[in-house]
Amino acid sequence: MAPLPDLDAARWDALLARDPAPTCGPFLYAVTSQGVYCRPGCPARAPLRRHVRFYADAPAAEAAGFRACKRCDPRGDRAALHAAAIRAACDLIEASETIPSLATLADRAGYARHHFLRLFREITGVTPRSYAESVRARRLQAALAAGERVAEAVAGAGYGSESRVYEAPGRVLGMTPGAARRGGQGEVIRTATATSALGPLMVGATESGVCFIGFAEDAAALEGDLRRRFPQARVEPAPAALAATIRQVVEFLEEPRAALALPLDLRGTAFQRRVWEALVAIPFGETRTYSQMAEAIGAPRAVRAVARACAQNHVSLAVPCHRVVGKDGDLTGYRWGVPRKRALLAKERAAKA
Repeated sequence: MAPLPDLDAARWDALLARDPAPTCGPFLYAVTSQGVYCRPGCPARAPLRRHVRFYADAPAAEAAGFRACKRCDPRGDRAALHAAAIRAACDLIEASETIPSLATLADRAGYARHHFLRLFREITGVTPRSYAESVRARRLQAALAAGERVAEAVAGAGYGSESRVYEAPGRVLGMTPGAARRGGQGEVIRTATATSALGPLMVGATESGVCFIGFAEDAAALEGDLRRRFPQARVEPAPAALAATIRQVVEFLEEPRAALALPLDLRGTAFQRRVWEALVAIPFGETRTYSQMAEAIGAPRAVRAVARACAQNHVSLAVPCHRVVGKDGDLTGYRWGVPRKRALLAKERAAKA
């Protein structure tokens, strides 16, 4: 039997690499010459190996007489204060009829404007302005879904005029306000079905591109998923028009050899689109953790928001959310089942080898 790897050696390597999510598992390290303990991703200069002791958690390090580092905040006290301040700012934005200014939000939180802006982006993944815009868009969408007239819904959501919404409908709702009010009425979603290596497959597409890829459920369930997103759209089979598209998807599921490149109709918030773009950028045959994805979009603390955006992806495979795993390599959840996620990743690794 091969000897077990030296855990302390792996931890030392992670310390030198400043890896915030080491593969050897979570740990803290203490520096005997300074009397402090730190996270492995601490920005301080690396200590000498002979001065380092490793601990499983903060209580163990403190029981040994070490105090928490003020730079990397291993106890999370400062991070908790920051998170509470940003939550309060988000609550203020949610409760305000108009968008609060950056100065107002920063003053209420007790931070300088530039510091508050940096914290807000790190924790939420977006700027205060973008967050406020998403709140307005959510209000608008809810009002339209309730049947309000467009003019009344636009005014009630806090937009100064209808032109502000119509000038960039893709950024606000992903469709025009009229289409949102009608639940996709007037839009045509063409569909095609096939049998794939991982079960029944359905592709849906608008004039702009593919808006839905689902598999591993029967045709009725897949169409139900599509109709929940476009409840009033006309869904019509178009096997001939989508023959080339569905053939690409079937071939990818059978034997993936490259990224699945299709014209897409992606409809989501600015944050969701940033996450989806980062998913597409994951190299074929590789995986990333949720924390690495958050780092990639410049929002290292928005790990949960990244996970939600991955779950809200409607074009599986083309936007490869199956390539995101837990920090310990666990496959976590997948809309189409963890066994299929495992099979997809195994096929991609084999194709790349």
